[in-house]
Amino acid sequence: MGASLLAIAVDQLYRCWLIPCYREQARSHKGMPQPAKLSSTPAKLDRFNPSEPHRMRKGWFLIPLLLFNLSVHAEDWPGEQWPIGPTPTGSSIEALEQYAFPPRDDATRQGIRTDALLVIQDGRLVYERYAGPTSADTPHLTWSISKSLMATVFGVAYGERRFALQDPVARYYPALSHSPDLTLADLFHWASGVDWQEDYEYAPLHSSVVAMLYTRGRRDMAAFTAQHERYSPPGQSFRYSSGDSNLLAAALKNIVGPARYPDYPWTALFEPLGIRHAVWETDASGTFVGSSYAYLTARDLARVGLLMQRDGRWGERQLIPKEWVAFNREPFARFQAGQDEAVPGGHWWLNRAADPGLRPWPDAPADTYAALGHWGQALYVIPSARLVIVRYGDDRDGSYRHNELLKRVMAAFAGAVQP
Repeated sequence: MGASLLAIAVDQLYRCWLIPCYREQARSHKGMPQPAKLSSTPAKLDRFNPSEPHRMRKGWFLIPLLLFNLSVHAEDWPGEQWPIGPTPTGSSIEALEQYAFPPRDDATRQGIRTDALLVIQDGRLVYERYAGPTSADTPHLTWSISKSLMATVFGVAYGERRFALQDPVARYYPALSHSPDLTLADLFHWASGVDWQEDYEYAPLHSSVVAMLYTRGRRDMAAFTAQHERYSPPGQSFRYSSGDSNLLAAALKNIVGPARYPDYPWTALFEPLGIRHAVWETDASGTFVGSSYAYLTARDLARVGLLMQRDGRWGERQLIPKEWVAFNREPFARFQAGQDEAVPGGHWWLNRAADPGLRPWPDAPADTYAALGHWGQALYVIPSARLVIVRYGDDRDGSYRHNELLKRVMAAFAGAVQP
């Protein structure tokens, strides 16, 4: 479609701007129209004389169309494969690899253990490396990157006008009828007020998320979350909760309809992006485990990153409204410094300074935002540098630092470390 619009625009501008395009309408004695007479002389400046409305001016409305199509077609987008760009060489790449790929300790699982590192710049694949059991064809467990993927799926439904952020969650998930003041926006901000303990394998006995994923709540994770008591009114305070994300996944079932729900992440998001091998597990109730269990290859996850980097646009299609991406990137107003490793937006993590405090990743641009997961999974989006970075890992001891990787990527691919 874009190519045909571009061809039409170029043709019309040629006919109506570079060549005077007025016709004589005189008819022959037989009443038949004569062929158009097109001048071969260059167009003159007086062709825009308002007293001659039939001349030239009708082509000007096509200029914005032409410029839009030229801008779209100048961009690189992945087809079946990613376009390949030049990979920088030298000390900056060496420094990046020394940090991301140190000697791998598979016996003790200590230290930084990067499974995949992929960099997209200007829509082209400029760096890719794998380690351990992971390859370009491996759908890797994303852990809590799944939360941001669920938010992106919701973005498509938002564009279909299926819900509003201030809608009560109980409208779509009746098990929360006892919390009529809880809104979808509260869940996206991890501000449900549910008394939730997001501890992992280091403190499993009192962990809400361990109980949800592996024991009491695993058959119906949203119902398990809905049964928790509150510690705060909804929307008033931040507490990171995988339960909130699974309440969203359950609400989506009635937002898009039970018939569409099982395929919706694919038909709404993955297939339009050309993602062919995504896996997303459900619990026994048929609800996607929106908190934890999506699997994608690094190259496929980068497609989601490029969609977000370009404000929800994929080629000529606005797959997700710009206002939804803006919501994802807007800090939760009631977040307080030190509550988490980054500032929460709408189910994405932001490189914003909480007041008071520095940005979480000071060596990356302020517009950096990310989807983050357990054991070092990360999808970083840096619009100002036109960068998308996928990092998969198996870090078990907390050695990996987001800022250290971002600093080295910026030095290698953006030419300078950000102040």
